[in-house]
Amino acid sequence: MTKKTDPVTSYGCFSGLDLLPSAVVLVDAQLVIRYLNPGAEHLFAVSQRKMVGTALTQLLGATHGLEGALDNALRTNWNYTGQDLKIQRPNVEPLNLDCTVSPVEAPGVNLLLEFRPIDAQLRVAREEQLLQQQQANRELIRNLAHEIKNPLGGIRGSAQLLESELSDPQLREYTEVIIAEADRLQDLMSRMLSAHCMSRPRLLNIHDVLERVRRLVLAEFPDVLIRRDYDTSLPELTADREQLIQAILNITRNAAQALEGHGKILYRTRIARQVTLAKRRFKLALDLQVIDNGPGIPEEIRDKVFYPLISGREGGSGLGLSLAQSFVEQHHGMIEVDSREGYTCFTIRLPISERA
Repeated sequence: MTKKTDPVTSYGCFSGLDLLPSAVVLVDAQLVIRYLNPGAEHLFAVSQRKMVGTALTQLLGATHGLEGALDNALRTNWNYTGQDLKIQRPNVEPLNLDCTVSPVEAPGVNLLLEFRPIDAQLRVAREEQLLQQQQANRELIRNLAHEIKNPLGGIRGSAQLLESELSDPQLREYTEVIIAEADRLQDLMSRMLSAHCMSRPRLLNIHDVLERVRRLVLAEFPDVLIRRDYDTSLPELTADREQLIQAILNITRNAAQALEGHGKILYRTRIARQVTLAKRRFKLALDLQVIDNGPGIPEEIRDKVFYPLISGREGGSGLGLSLAQSFVEQHHGMIEVDSREGYTCFTIRLPISERA
């Protein structure tokens, strides 16, 4: 175990870094923290006396875009600049930062990491642009669904009339196929339009919702192991029960299908504090994660996975995740995904009202 040292006495030569407005962290060759300036304490909401002597991952969490850069900087003694890094830690709102890594030559210190928060307005502009694009896509699909439903009704009715006139059973098989396929398309159109239905919010326990979804999925995929990591201290949530069940069911069923009926899924719930959702600040929010150990989302559709009719599975409709996103947005929440080989995590963040 690494013995903690007093950063003031051990690294007094870096006291000039205390005056910098940016966040500065010094680490050694083993990526153990040796110094934080006041800017870093403020940015990460930590104390340097508690963090000095601990691994850098304790401060930053799992930053998959940064580990390789740090190893490379140590190996080649070369600078690195990373833009729009996402720092995700338990129970804390994610941070979007720019990071500069510089090798240094000092006793017990090998790298200097400087972090700067990305301009909040730029981040909001990106989110607004993405939201507008998603809304335009959904509106297009909704209009197409309306236009398709009417001729489908005519096709089905004509097939029924034709079936009643046919005496040959073999010919009637063809009309049965037409009717069945028309019904399937009608159901698809109804699902496209269902995201716009009126919600019925009430107080509910999110774990009751998760247990309901768990039973439904295990009935369909009995060989999938669904584990739970619940924060039982979570307060009740104001939400539409049926919409939440459908959203989480769509995500979980996608995961079970990606696992081909064999694998592990984890439900994790946590509280998040002081978060911003849909341009509003909330003291409390729910963080719900659905994690699986499947093959991951194909890279070519990873950025479009919430778009309607985009599916990574042969025969998939591409509507499940789009509907899940619509239901979450109706609750003034957000949904995002992090995926790679062997790990896919969908995170749903929903506000918890002070009244609840």
